[in-house]
Amino acid sequence: MKSLRNKTIDFPLEQAGQYLERAVKLDSVDQIPYNSTVIGDTFDALKKLPERSVDLLIVDPPYNLDKDFHGNGFKKQREEKYAEYTESWILAVKGKLKDTASVYVCCDWKSALVIGPIVSKHFNLKNRITWQREKGRGAKANWKNSMEDIFYATVSDDYTFNLDAVKIKKRVIAPYKENGKPKDWEQTEDGKFRNTCPSNFWDDIAVPYWSMAENTAHPTQKPEKLIAKLILASSNEGDLVLDPFAGSGTTGVVAKKLGRRFIDIEQNPLYCAWAEKRLLDAETDKTIQGYENGVFLERNSFLSSHRK
Repeated sequence: MKSLRNKTIDFPLEQAGQYLERAVKLDSVDQIPYNSTVIGDTFDALKKLPERSVDLLIVDPPYNLDKDFHGNGFKKQREEKYAEYTESWILAVKGKLKDTASVYVCCDWKSALVIGPIVSKHFNLKNRITWQREKGRGAKANWKNSMEDIFYATVSDDYTFNLDAVKIKKRVIAPYKENGKPKDWEQTEDGKFRNTCPSNFWDDIAVPYWSMAENTAHPTQKPEKLIAKLILASSNEGDLVLDPFAGSGTTGVVAKKLGRRFIDIEQNPLYCAWAEKRLLDAETDKTIQGYENGVFLERNSFLSSHRK
């Protein structure tokens, strides 16, 4: 029995009927509708997506590791094979992107060595974001792996980047005044804060855990706050966001909460059911942990709206 505080979504496929009915079966459509979770192989599904229709691509492909995804396993490959696999999905999705589209590709430190050069080959590589994943197993003969990377690229030099939408609210340590008034910071009932420009190192992300409503039993789920940064920075309301390896649906859920259209593609029906449960919940709960009033908070911040 789970604790009453345990909000993890982990029901079995046998109990997924009502949610699977909401998902799109690939063989039942000629063209994928917007705002849908598609059950099927991403290479087949992409053939049913219009050319030049996607504004933002967010990709969290299987890292080059042995990993079990609830019955759908991924086996570690030689680097050359993993490079071929990476190039194959990039070529499959590339024609679906608008000339103004942006691209984000998640990876760990080792798969980054393979993925980075291929992303750079096909797109304009703009940056590499590193985010601190504070969870992780310790290692007796190595450094604990607590970082992941995201390559940021664009299709062309004409792209969206909404800086003001992704500023971070940070506590001011040494406040500076000009003519007796705060300079670039504000006094609030919770203290002195400044909204600062984001860097390519993110240490404000909390990995989902059992008492968070967004948490699922997916082994490599990305936090909603992480995906929210990507969506807010590189798309506008009404834009189409595509995730071809959707897992338990974080991209679609966050896109819905932020007023974007989305298409999530995932081959595992169980994960699609979990995604649809989250999408249903998002119709009445649009909160994103760590994001309030248009500003991202530092990790473990508790402002007045959290107080009881």
